Amino acid sequence: MINSNALETATRRLHGRVRSTPVLDTGSVLYKLELLQHAGSFKTRGMFNKILAAAERGLPASGIIAASGGNAGLAAAYAARELGVRAEIYVPETAPPVKVAKLAKLGASVTQTGHEYAEAYAAAIVRSEESGAVFCHAYDDADMVAGNGTLGLELLDQASFDTVLVAVGGGGLIAGVVAALNGKKKVVAVEPVTARALSAALAAGAPVDVPVSGVAADSLGARRIGRIAYETAVETSLTSVLVDDDAIVEARRHLWDEYRLAVEHGTAAAQAALTSGAYVPAPDERVVVLLCGANTNPSDLS
Repeated sequence: MINSNALETATRRLHGRVRSTPVLDTGSVLYKLELLQHAGSFKTRGMFNKILAAAERGLPASGIIAASGGNAGLAAAYAARELGVRAEIYVPETAPPVKVAKLAKLGASVTQTGHEYAEAYAAAIVRSEESGAVFCHAYDDADMVAGNGTLGLELLDQASFDTVLVAVGGGGLIAGVVAALNGKKKVVAVEPVTARALSAALAAGAPVDVPVSGVAADSLGARRIGRIAYETAVETSLTSVLVDDDAIVEARRHLWDEYRLAVEHGTAAAQAALTSGAYVPAPDERVVVLLCGANTNPSDLS
C-alpha cells in the first residue's frame, strides 16, 4: 500500500496545479465532485504527480506516453501541456469520440489501435521502448496512485462521513483513496458485473485476466486489476460490490435528473451501488459517493 510519505509528497507537488473539488451535501448522501477536476477526471492528479516525479529525475525530449480508455489520456495530455512536455497517447478504437476530440485539442499526438485498453497499452509500451519516452501507466504506478490519493486527504478535510463508494476499473483511484483513508474511514469498491477485475482477483487469490464489456467499459474496462490495488485490497480487507449495466444507466440518469450532474457511465457505477441496493448503508451511516469523471456525451440525458 502507498505510504503516508508518498501521499504528503504528492500533495506538495500538486499544490496550485489541481483543483480542490467541492463536496455536495444533499442531506441523504454526500457527493465528492471530482468530475470538476481539470480534464474532467481524478486522473489529472495522478498524471501530474507522475510527470513531476519523472521530471525530478530528468525527462527525455521525447516526453511521455500513456495508454488510455480516454480519461488517463486526457489527464496526461492536460498535465503535459501545462508542464510543457510532449505527450503521445494511445487509445482503443472504441474510445468515445468526445474523449478523442479533447485529446487533440489538448495538443497530444493520438493513436487509436485495438478494441480494448489492453491492446492500446501493448502498442504504447512498444512505442515507449522505441522512443525513450516515459511511460505513464494509467493506474498501476506508485506515483499515479499517490497523486490520486490526494483526493482522499482532501475529502477528510472537507466533510464528516463514515464511508466512501468508489468505482473501480484498474484500481489506481481506489488504491490511493484507501491509502489516504485507511484506519479512518470505510471504503467500498464498486465494479460493473461485466468488468470485474478486482472481485475476480480477490476470488482467485491473484490478479487474473477478465472479459470486459458493458456501458462503462471505456473507463472501467481494465482486463486485469493493478498489482498495487490488489495488494491494497487484500491488506485492508476491502469491501467490494457489483452492479449491472441497467443499474449504472439508471444511476447516471438519476444524477442528471436530481442534481444536473452529467457523469460518464463509469462514474455512475458508484452511485449505482446505492440506487440498486448493492450497498445498503446503516440508518445513521454518512456515505460519500465519489463522482470521479465527467467525460461523457450528455446528449442522451435530455
